[in-house]
Amino acid sequence: MSQTTMTLEAIEQLAKDALMGAGASEAAASAVAKSTWRAERDGVRSHGLMYVPIYAEHVQCGKVDGKAAPEVSQPKPSALRIDAKSGFAHPAIDAGFDKFIDTAKSQGVAVMSVFNSYNCGVLGHHAERIAEEGLIGLCFTNAPASIAPTGGSKPVIGTNPFALGIPSQDGVHFVIDQSASAIAKSEIMLRNREGKAIEPGWALDAEGNSTLDASEALKGSMVPSGGAKGFGAGLMVEIFAACLSGAVLGKDASPFSGTVGGPPNTGQCFIAFDTESFSGGAFHDRVDSLVAAITAEEGTRLPGSRRSGARVNTAAGVAVDDALIERITAFCA
Repeated sequence: MSQTTMTLEAIEQLAKDALMGAGASEAAASAVAKSTWRAERDGVRSHGLMYVPIYAEHVQCGKVDGKAAPEVSQPKPSALRIDAKSGFAHPAIDAGFDKFIDTAKSQGVAVMSVFNSYNCGVLGHHAERIAEEGLIGLCFTNAPASIAPTGGSKPVIGTNPFALGIPSQDGVHFVIDQSASAIAKSEIMLRNREGKAIEPGWALDAEGNSTLDASEALKGSMVPSGGAKGFGAGLMVEIFAACLSGAVLGKDASPFSGTVGGPPNTGQCFIAFDTESFSGGAFHDRVDSLVAAITAEEGTRLPGSRRSGARVNTAAGVAVDDALIERITAFCA
């Protein structure tokens, strides 16, 4: 399969042009394109350019309102609520982000919920963005149901990731980003597109049997990470991202893939903590000590280190399949 090396800037511009060509506003297209840039930079291909044709198709079919204008409200001093208006999550998050950060710094803690939303890309990037402001960022996002309860066979919750961004005195210490499933569903979608087998323990087919066939996995359910504990983590995310925000539950949301159904209208929840308000100045010393203890052991690594390492490798550009570029370019007109 032929490939072309693209700079990250070119990747961002291609994504923006395709989304605007599909009918998205410049603000929405720019926000999603920036997310695509970050995903490719970190080697998270499943959330990068691969998703752009899906985004564009969803704008065209009405699954996402590409011109939606998010509405921000602040019902209480430390609470922000954003109605994404069935549009992309990224511009909705951007619409409230500055006020969210200012509120956390002035109040000690702030919570920002988003509803009537959509896929927000790599959740860890939002946690990292909060940590870059010197705050602890705790993030949740729900997704259309793909995980069945332990002992069951009918999906009730989505892969439902949570992410935690930890600030350092001069940047970001680390970011934890993990889903309730053994693997992100987008990775199975990628394997299915490429005609490759998935790994054991990733998914079940429609009859509840283990499968290595990506297409059969997409008809069945994802395996929760750690069994019942993984399902519990996903249920926690559902409470914050859907129940607390007032978004549609994963079991009632239309899929993030394909054109069946209307807008998913799922949700997100972001919590930011000002460390000085709680630790009395001890936070950074404690985290420094914890990080030193982890990295001192041979063979260990901090969460997120693979992604941060990928940033060095992608600085000169990213190899992209020409067939994918052609699919995306078709939307640019």
